[in-house]
Amino acid sequence: MSDRQIPVEPLTQAAFAPFGTLIDRAGIAPRPMNAGKARRFHDLAQVAVAGAGGRVVIGAVEADPYTLPLRLSLVERHPLGAQAFIPLDAAPFLVVVCPDEGGTPGRPLAFLTAPGQGVCYAPGTWHGVLTPLDRPQDFWVIDRDGPGVNLEEHRFGEPWIISFA
Repeated sequence: MSDRQIPVEPLTQAAFAPFGTLIDRAGIAPRPMNAGKARRFHDLAQVAVAGAGGRVVIGAVEADPYTLPLRLSLVERHPLGAQAFIPLDAAPFLVVVCPDEGGTPGRPLAFLTAPGQGVCYAPGTWHGVLTPLDRPQDFWVIDRDGPGVNLEEHRFGEPWIISFA
């Protein structure tokens, strides 16, 4: 494996913690509601927003699939708010994050979600684009809207290659 290759690892809360919150019902005791006919898994992630006039919004995304190996050339971050992606089905998807190294992204990490998991990127976290694998996938997105510049993009001089080890 070359030094530009990034292996895909299983997504866990411990591995993802420096970048945000893993959205997963596993290990969470649900609260009964609606006279016991429904169960609520409360407070799975918080979507923080900053800046005057910022507000939390909910949207939907229809994402086209990618295949591995993936040539990663672009990452982005949102300095004024968190950004959560929740799949509408149980299909896993690829999550790519980078540690911040003095305002630029460091070496990427790649994770594969377990069925039904979502992610909430912390404000300012460098991350790849939404990356379903093998087939189109729909997601809820919860993030910040409002005034201010809330998108920074970084293009790598040489792409990283992401693949299953």
